[in-house]
Amino acid sequence: MKVALVHDWLTGMRGGEKVLETLCLLFPQGDIFTLIHTRGSVSATIESRRITTSFVQHLPGAATRYRQYLPLFPMAIEQLDLDGYDLVISSSHCVAKSAVAPGRARHLSYCFSPMRYAWDQFDEYFGPDRVGPVASRYLYRPMLARLARWDAATASRAHRFVAISQYVAGRIRRYYDREATVVYPPVDTAFYQPAPTVPGQHFLVVSALVPYKRIDRAILGCTQAGVPLRIIGSGPDRARLERMAGPSVHFLGSVPDDVVRAEYQGARGVILAGEEDFGIVPLEAQACGRPALALRRGGALETVREGETGLFFDEPTPESLASAIARLDTMSLDPRHARAHAERFSTERHIAGLRAAIEETLAEPVGTRW
Repeated sequence: MKVALVHDWLTGMRGGEKVLETLCLLFPQGDIFTLIHTRGSVSATIESRRITTSFVQHLPGAATRYRQYLPLFPMAIEQLDLDGYDLVISSSHCVAKSAVAPGRARHLSYCFSPMRYAWDQFDEYFGPDRVGPVASRYLYRPMLARLARWDAATASRAHRFVAISQYVAGRIRRYYDREATVVYPPVDTAFYQPAPTVPGQHFLVVSALVPYKRIDRAILGCTQAGVPLRIIGSGPDRARLERMAGPSVHFLGSVPDDVVRAEYQGARGVILAGEEDFGIVPLEAQACGRPALALRRGGALETVREGETGLFFDEPTPESLASAIARLDTMSLDPRHARAHAERFSTERHIAGLRAAIEETLAEPVGTRW
């Protein structure tokens, strides 16, 4: 059986790429198709595969400014040649789920989320305060409206959807009118372990520095609470965030996984300041025995147990986050409970769930849509 693994783009090793890495282990002979690939940016397991890119790879500045070519992504994904493959597995948060599989093949889409910016988070990316009122209204809004229509119209190309959370399954139902099985992404609980060290009083953010992550909320909330904040990650929002941050906020940039683990182990807790589709960072922190502070929305409702492995803050404001930080200081959460909760999301459970969904899909007649 020939297997094609379709991924939106390969420019760094984040949560989505860890899922792709798992798929590579499940299908050692699978070929990878993607819009753009920055060599050396992902794990050796992924880099060792045959990787086919789209024409976006060859456009000027694509290595660093590929998001500017968003209007071309539908054409690019549809032009990937998947003829000859019996099974197509797309891991998608943008356009990968719309890859065109050959008629005899089955297509399972592991969906991180329907396109946030085309559906319900337009203002976070292209609102007036991001790109200016004229560009937001007359350029980006009509462009993203067309993209949303295309996204919905091409949902039928996937025979089955698998979602990363119940929250995302609900979005798939709402925007695609399709049902989805939930298989949580893998948390490397063998790597992320507690350490016999006393944590500090600072908090930690581990995130891509992009608008919808709302790192600005974490900065302002920690500043109001009078606690230090350390931020791991890189992205286009870094310059703006650095301008607003005070001396108690430290940007570490992109760091190796062992440094991330040490930062989890040494932090008072981690902060998830935006509405996440799943949110793997709270679970990696919990695997290290550290609590999470998260906005009471989205996938965090499935990954944080309030009063046991962390706390929620109710309003999307720095003040609400600062209040949660103050409440955490009055509590004594057992690191063992955090660790036990994280183990429910282990890599082994992820692989078992994904394998079962794939086997069920292959057992159905060609053309069956779930």
